[in-house]
Amino acid sequence: MKTLTYEITLTNGVQTGKKLLAEVITTAPTTEVTAHGTKALSPCDPNYTGACVPIASDVDCAGGTGNGPAYVKGPVKVVGSDIYDLDNDNDDIGCE
Repeated sequence: MKTLTYEITLTNGVQTGKKLLAEVITTAPTTEVTAHGTKALSPCDPNYTGACVPIASDVDCAGGTGNGPAYVKGPVKVVGSDIYDLDNDNDDIGCE
C-alpha cells in the first residue's frame, strides 16, 4: 500500500492545481496470490459428492471410454448439475 501526499491549489474554492509531494510505501508488497476472481478454491466440483470430481475442462469416469483430460473413480452422487455427464441413466449416481 502507498500513502500519497499532494499539495492542492484552490482558487475561489475550486481546485486549480494538484502536485505530488511524497510517495511512501506503507505496506510491503507480497509475492503470493491468495485468491483471484470468483472461482471456487476447492479442487473438487461442488455438483458432486462421494468422491472428488476435479474441476477441469472435461471429466470422465475412470476405466470408461472417455478421453479426459481428468477422471474420477465412482460412484459419485449428483447434487447439482451433471455438467460432465457422468450420470448416464439419470438416477443421480454417476460412474456406477
